[in-house]
Amino acid sequence: MAVALLILLLAYFIRGIAGFGSGLIAVPLLAHFLPLQFVVPFVLVLDFTASIVLGGNSREQIAWNELKPLLPFGAAGVMLGVTLLIQIPREPLLIGLGIFVLIFGLRNLLNIHGEKPISRLWAVPAGLTGGTVGALFGTGGPPYIIYLSHRLKDKAKLRATFSGLFIFDGGLRLVSFLATGLLLQNGMFTALLAALPVMALGLYLGHRAHLGISSRQMLRLVGVLLIGSGVSLIWKSLA
Repeated sequence: MAVALLILLLAYFIRGIAGFGSGLIAVPLLAHFLPLQFVVPFVLVLDFTASIVLGGNSREQIAWNELKPLLPFGAAGVMLGVTLLIQIPREPLLIGLGIFVLIFGLRNLLNIHGEKPISRLWAVPAGLTGGTVGALFGTGGPPYIIYLSHRLKDKAKLRATFSGLFIFDGGLRLVSFLATGLLLQNGMFTALLAALPVMALGLYLGHRAHLGISSRQMLRLVGVLLIGSGVSLIWKSLA
């Protein structure tokens, strides 16, 4: 419990600074000693609560025309991801999570970010991938943010649109986890009661922190952490 709370404090401290990354950090680290079927819905509730607390940009800044093609495919992905989360054995799940986190960590570390606009047809794979990975691993943000960052150049509009998307996507995942019983597991309510104050403290400290590093340096630090976490998950599963 003590280690889990320290992981959550770190994850939401980084989110308080960077505005993202809590799920990417918390899920793979917690999965080292807790079942992934417990960790994913647990972190989703915390992330959903954090998004509501942080508020975000006004509704007027949400690019609804960019959300409309993502939502149906994201919903289909969530249904697929929940099904896989329930049925796939532990080791393949952890290996899949480790590979996903490793790839995204390398992307951050090497600063691989394209600038060219892309077709709206990319909403199909982005929605399916984001919904599936989000429900399966609790880290569905990267496919969505990669797609939206190639469609929206205004940072305020991008942040508001992603926040609006998470309300729909995260809400659907919550309903799905509740319907399948994943949110009703023994110890879930107690764990959430213990974790919510830690989440709030991490967000507060991160928001107040002045580390003197650029956003690119922060992305690289997160990338190093994700690479280490991904490699250790793969090693643990194979061993």
